[in-house]
Amino acid sequence: MKPYKLIAIQECNEPLLPIPPEKFSFVLPHPYEKLGAPYGEKSPFYLREGVLTCLLTAQESLHEKQPGWRIQIFDAYRPIAVQQFMVEYTFREVAEAQGLSLANLTAAQRQTILEQVYEFWAVPSPDPTTPPPHSTGSAIDLTLVDETGQPVPMGSPIDEMSPRSFPNYFAGSEGPDEQQFHRNRQLLREVMVTTGFEQHPQEWWHFCLGDQMWAWLVNQKNPGMAAIARYGAVA
Repeated sequence: MKPYKLIAIQECNEPLLPIPPEKFSFVLPHPYEKLGAPYGEKSPFYLREGVLTCLLTAQESLHEKQPGWRIQIFDAYRPIAVQQFMVEYTFREVAEAQGLSLANLTAAQRQTILEQVYEFWAVPSPDPTTPPPHSTGSAIDLTLVDETGQPVPMGSPIDEMSPRSFPNYFAGSEGPDEQQFHRNRQLLREVMVTTGFEQHPQEWWHFCLGDQMWAWLVNQKNPGMAAIARYGAVA
């Protein structure tokens, strides 16, 4: 179990609200819906009320630093059924990339692949004490687009399962392109963290506010603070 899953949750019952499309850029068609993920009547472009308020502030901060630029939403609210779907989809992708047949996997091979998948994907747990971050409506995957609507280069795509996804992967690079990737990632981090979000240690695109991971990261920065989560899973 990942350490942030041990954080207590005291649900605040804030509603899920739609992210206003006029304020942000959306990745459309939505990548997981396109794969067939079972959202049903739900939408990936929803957040808890307090999280959405902070995201709007982050967009204002970005506009002050880079007029015309917008935060682009890749994914926000994710029902547990969608989390399960994406874990299974990624498992198949990893197995196929390694030339393995799903029907003939050994127990050891299956465990190895699961460990690789769960390094980047949260367990789709139905346990109310250990919800997947996105299923709480308080985690968001995002990037930036410039004044022309073109994606700002970040050096790796969202959801890439490699060390390039680590936020500071390009920090020590000497090449001009790699240095720019790092500056762009730092800009994204700055506008998000200064408005209350915390960044996933291994994903430059993932930010959270009020969930278990957020509380755990806050506590790592402030030993003895004992922050708890205020958002649990939303059905």
